This record gives sequence, structure tokens and C-alpha cells, in this order.
Amino acid sequence: SSANLLKEHRSPSLGKDRADTVIIGGGCVGVSLAYHLAKAGLKDVVLLEKSELTAGSTWHAAGLTTYFHPGINLKKIHAYSIKLYEKLEEETGQAVGFHQPGSIRIASTPTRVDEFKYQMTRAGWHPTEQYLITPEKVQELFPLLNMDKVLAGLYNPGDGHIDPYSLTMALAAGARKYGAQLNYPVQVTNLNSRSDGTWEVETPLGIIQAKRIVNTAGFWAREIGKMIGLQHPVIPVHHQYVVTSTVPEVKALKTELPVIRDLEGSYYLRQERDGLLFGPYESQEKMKLQDSWVTNGVPPGFGKELFESDLDRIMEYIEAAMEMVPVLKQANIINTVSGPITYSPDILPMVGPHQGVRNYWVAIGFGYGIIHAGGIGKYLSDWILEGEPPFDLIELDPNRYGKWTTTEYTAAKARESYGFNNIIIYPKEERFAGRPTERTSGLYDLLKTKCSMGFHAGWEQPHWFYKAGDETGYKPSFRRTNWFDPVGREYKQVMEKVGVIDLSPFGKFKVKGTDSVKLLDHLFANVVPKVGSTNISHMLTPRGKVYAELTVSQLYPGEFMLVTGSGSELHDLRWIEEEVVRGGYKVEIENMTDEMGVLGVAGPYARQVLQKLTSEDLSDESFKFLQSRHLKLSDIAVTAIRISYTGELGWELYHRKEDSVALYNAIMDAGQKEGIDNFGTYALNALRLEKGFRAWGAEMNCDTNPLEAGLEYFVKLNKPADFTGKKTLKQIKEEGLKRRLVYLTLETDDVDPEGNESVWHNGKVIGNTTSGSFSYSAKQSLAFAYVPIELSKVGQKLEVELLGKNYSATIIQEPLVLTEPTRTRLQRKGQSPKI
Repeated sequence: SSANLLKEHRSPSLGKDRADTVIIGGGCVGVSLAYHLAKAGLKDVVLLEKSELTAGSTWHAAGLTTYFHPGINLKKIHAYSIKLYEKLEEETGQAVGFHQPGSIRIASTPTRVDEFKYQMTRAGWHPTEQYLITPEKVQELFPLLNMDKVLAGLYNPGDGHIDPYSLTMALAAGARKYGAQLNYPVQVTNLNSRSDGTWEVETPLGIIQAKRIVNTAGFWAREIGKMIGLQHPVIPVHHQYVVTSTVPEVKALKTELPVIRDLEGSYYLRQERDGLLFGPYESQEKMKLQDSWVTNGVPPGFGKELFESDLDRIMEYIEAAMEMVPVLKQANIINTVSGPITYSPDILPMVGPHQGVRNYWVAIGFGYGIIHAGGIGKYLSDWILEGEPPFDLIELDPNRYGKWTTTEYTAAKARESYGFNNIIIYPKEERFAGRPTERTSGLYDLLKTKCSMGFHAGWEQPHWFYKAGDETGYKPSFRRTNWFDPVGREYKQVMEKVGVIDLSPFGKFKVKGTDSVKLLDHLFANVVPKVGSTNISHMLTPRGKVYAELTVSQLYPGEFMLVTGSGSELHDLRWIEEEVVRGGYKVEIENMTDEMGVLGVAGPYARQVLQKLTSEDLSDESFKFLQSRHLKLSDIAVTAIRISYTGELGWELYHRKEDSVALYNAIMDAGQKEGIDNFGTYALNALRLEKGFRAWGAEMNCDTNPLEAGLEYFVKLNKPADFTGKKTLKQIKEEGLKRRLVYLTLETDDVDPEGNESVWHNGKVIGNTTSGSFSYSAKQSLAFAYVPIELSKVGQKLEVELLGKNYSATIIQEPLVLTEPTRTRLQRKGQSPKI
């Protein structure tokens, strides 16, 4: 097992001075990437490890493997890893010590049972087996459990644990078999980027020229990043687990016990030979970070060392485990392992190419590297070889962090994430450590006490606003909660009067130069808007998936403003910059995100209010829908675009961040007579859903093509430019779609859909929702969902699973509410539109 630390006596050599890909770090993740790249046929894969394979966090890991993940996309990573580990011994001839007794998460509170039901609908449309089981079934599977508090179990057959050392050695044997070179001990001492995008990797044994480098250096990832001026937000955390000697009751069992996770007790426990092994996740007050490694660097010699163990720190968890598994009381602890594992601020790793540096990839920040190693090796290998990610995994994008991710923020978040390891995960979850960051909008101080703020890529953005008599604050729930009525009030505000929303977190880029039109024509599936106009455009991947959705405005001839959601700012910028380099376009791109504020003003009185502040004619004839222009509002320079995600009459007002407060106050003063008020992003979501507007990251992403997402209107297959994805899309159109995005109303009670729920028909799961909300106009729930083409007709009856219950749903004609421009057009023709 982990204790088996064979020192391989090797005389290090570089073997070659050129490589296609140099992987830096020989833990399970780096070795898995080498294995997958070599297996896929890539020649010249070189892995460099400064001491020996598995040094760092791999060798001392408890090795847990599970199909379960609360997210959606990572389930695929877990499933791939387990399937790979099952076949590895046969393929490489190396034993990996893989045990698959299954695992059970224990619910001992009613809210936890709700969470399990919430997780069941999110798992139902995935191939992985997952069951909600009764206390009787829990006891049958794990007879040594004290059943006093057990209300239910979440059971994943096929889960278990693997020996991390053996796993890595098997992957290494496979990597060598397919032609990769694994060189150690070879330390990387410096990295130089060359003007052609290639790298010089310096080592004591000489220099390797590489086409690309991948940082898989575990808790040395910061050190590698610093060589090229990046501050990766990773931090080492002390994680302890305890191993007991033989327990007679365990030894007497005929089959291995499943792994249990006592979520209220915050620990995992599994069988280790004839004894037990368990590991707690202490609360943020008790847990320990190795901060000194962040400030002073990791000690140069650190390799296969451990920290001093500290049982006092985990005593209450040991007691909780003894209560849940009473045979532990008589057991002797023979080993306590306290080792460093790396954490990112949000517990998820960073995987993929990095914005701002060419041909530099990362796979770092793994708190659960053993279960992720196999799947991430495959995912990254596919992306490297094919030029686009094999499926959507936006939550692991390294570019979700930026300059705002300081060391203090990383430390505060890692503490919180570690302590919250087994916390109940609610819909619309907010976590408050490390907030606010230095990245706040100009209106933050003005609004922070008036509303419930949400965290978006470092920004604080109002979710909903308080009024006298409201129950304020963050009160998460699986059912309707304290924001439900206030959001209805804000919805009404925008539909009947006029509302103002802070949209400053948008990602905002300026693109200009001789080739700007040519570049955008190639990047986007829509046509390039004329000067003074705006449109909604999508960047597609070569396989025809929706990589991004942006609004594009041509402000001056050849000068554009591109706007994207807060979460995809650097994700989109990297894709654009890469295209610029690849095609040799003569353009300049400037990221204006932090300097520029944005206010949205929307509702029937929006024009009336704004007209008081400017001499510019804002009438429908003069300032049409989807036009953009520069004007002064109350003497403040703004770029105004007549567009609103509410689908109501409205403008987005782009301005210098330092003018935000003055602009906001001027608009609020001007709108007193009209009854102007604030609204937040929850109301915005309800408004956009009623209008049938899609959202990137929900209805469309790297798993969907624009045709099945119902975006044909924005995709100009007949434009002359050969935009990325055009060829594939023509093929997809010819072959016909297999599924389609549909628009559903639901008969629910006190629970609303929010996306990623299972859609049922005739007792089988046939699809999934992508987003949802209560419709305050139809007084029922509304959702988008993907279903097979043969079940996609208007009027089709389906069911949506929410909290363990199937609610009846009907596909309706979209949209539920016509947009303001459409209503105006119909009124001109003398028809009465449906609101």
C-alpha cells in the first residue's frame, strides 16, 4: 500500500532535447496525462518529475473513488476514471489494488434527505447508478452501523478505493509502453517562452524545447506558475486520516464493507484490510493550512514527507465516528497520516489552457486527485489533440480566476471549502468567505445593505432587494424561500414601470484594427453588425458546439465592443486571442471589464425616464432596437445600446466605473414620478425565461450545437465567411437533429425547477432541464429542457422530477410573453399582442 515506497535507483537523463509536450510533475494526474497522450498516438511526450513518481500528495492519499459528484459535468470525469481503473491491471500487467464495495452517504437530518432527492434528479439523466436507499438497506450493506440517526442513504454501487502508488505505477507503465518518456529526478528550474509560442524548459541536465508545457505540479504548481509571472490560486491543506489495527467484527465479515460518508459527522470511513480507516474534514476554525509554503515557497527537499499528526484537532470527529460505528471504540489506532493536499478557492481543480500565455496548460489544484486523475488525463489529452474540449467543464476553467484572486482570498476560501466539504449544497448557493474581493462595481457601497448580493467571478451583484417587512438575508432552501415574493415584486416593477439593474460584472472587450471585421466574421456565426448596430453572436468550436455567446457592437468603423457574461470573461478572451495569433490578424484587443460600469434600465417607462437626462432623441423611430450610440446622460458620457435581457423596452448603459454612482443617482432622481426602483438578477432570470431567451452555460455550451438549442436565427450558414464550425454545422443540419430544446410549463407546489433535473416520459428518463423559474405572469413554473426530437412537439406531456416527486409538464409554444419590440411591431399592424 502507500507505505510501500520503493526508491527506484535511476540515473537521471533528459533523453531528448525536443518534445511536443512537456508535463511538469509526476503525481497521478501528470502520469495519467502522459499515459493518455501517448496512448492517443502523440509522439514526443516527456514528463519531468523532480524527485520520484507519486511524491507530494499522491502517495499518502486515502485513495477514495466515487461515481458521485454534486456537479453535473464532473460525474463524467469520475465515471471515466473508475472504468479506466477497472481495466488497468489487465492492460499494463500492474496490480492497482482496486476495491469496489460501493459507498453510502448517510442522511441523518430531514434537510439532508431533501438534498439526496435533489441529487437524485441531477443524477437520473446520467448513466451512473445511484440510489436513494432506506435505513434497512443501509444496515444490510453496513451491519456495523449504529442506526439511531440514519434516515436514508445515497448509494453508489461500484465506488470504493484504490492504492494510489500502484495506480500511478500502472499508468506510468502504460505511458512508457505507448512511447512516453518519464524522466526523474529532473527538476525544472526555469521556463522561457519564445516568440513563436514554443517553450524552453530549463533543467540542471540541459534545455528541452517544447511545443507546449503542462503544469501538473501539485502543491509546487505555484512555483512553476511564478516562473512565468502567474500567481496560481492553490494552497496546501493538512488532511489527516487514521488507520486502525484489526477489528474482530470487521475480520468476521464475508464481504468488504462499503465506504461510508457520515455527512453530519463530516468524515469518510472505509475498511482497510481487517481494520478501518477514516478521515475527517475539520471545520474552518479547526482546520490547518500550510500558509508558510505560499509566502516562502515549498521547502526545496520536500517530497515524500508528512506533517506531524495532531489527533486533538480531529477529536470531535473521532468521537462522532465512534458513535456511528461503535466497534471503533475498541480499535487501536496504528497509524495517523497527516499530509499536504492542494486546494483551490472553490475546491475544484483548474484544468485547461491559460489565458494570457501561449501553449501553457494546467491541471492543478486537485483536492481529490485520485478520482479525478484518470478522467482529467483523458479530457486534457483530447482537448490538446483536437483543439476543443470534449465536453463542457466550464467549472474547471483556470480562467475563472483572475487578478482579483489574491493570496488572502485563496487562503480564506480554502479554509471555507475544506470546512464545508460535507455541507448541504442548496440551489443558488452562496459562500461568504473572502468577500468582497477588490473587484467591486462602482455601486457596491451604495447598494450593499439594500439587497442580497451574489458572487460572480469576483464581483458582488444584487440578486434581490429588500423592502420593509421582508425577511432579509441569505436563507437557502430546496423549496421557495424568502426571496420568492420580493422577486415577484421586482418582476412586476419591470413589467409595469421601470427598473434599474447593475450589470457591471459583464466581460467587456474592445477590438479594433485593420483586420477586426475579418476576425469577427471568422469567429462568429452571425454577420458582423454595421456601424451603430448591435447583435447577438456565437463563437462555435470546430465540432459545431457553442463555445460562447456575446453581444457585438460596431461603435466606429472597425472598432467593436464585445460583451459576455461575468463567468466567461477570460474563457472567451483566450479563445479570441488564440484565433488572432493563429490567423495572424492585425488587431488590438483591450479588456475593459474592470474599468467599465454597466447599468441596465428596463420597463415601459425606461424611455420616458432617460429622455429627461439627454437631448438625444430616444424615440423608437430615432433609436431603434439593437442600435448603439454614444450620448450624454446628465452630462455623463455613456455608450447606450438598446437591448435588454428582460425583453422589455430598455437600454444598457456602458460608462466609466467612476461615473457609476452619479449616473445611477441621476437616473433614480429622474424616475421618481414613474416610480422607478431597483431589480436584481433573480427577477432578470424570470423575465428572460418568459421571453424564451437562452442563457449560455445552461441552454447552450460546449455540449450543445446551436441548431438543437434553437439559435438558428443567429447562425448565418449562408454568409460568405468560412466561420469556425460552419462545415460541421451544415453536416449536422443535413443529418437532422436527435434532440431539441423545448419550453415547458410545470404543475408544481412549493418547489421550482432550476436546471439539470431529470425529465421523464412513460416511466423512463428521456432528457434534462437546463434552467427554470417560477413565471410570475403565468403563475406556474417554467423550464427549458432537452428532449428527443420525437417528444418535442407542442402539447407533448412529460414529467419533471423535483425533490423525489414527478410533476406533470407540458411543452408549450414559446415565448410565454412576447418581447417589447415584437409587441410594438404587432401593435403597428393593428393586432393585439399577448403580453
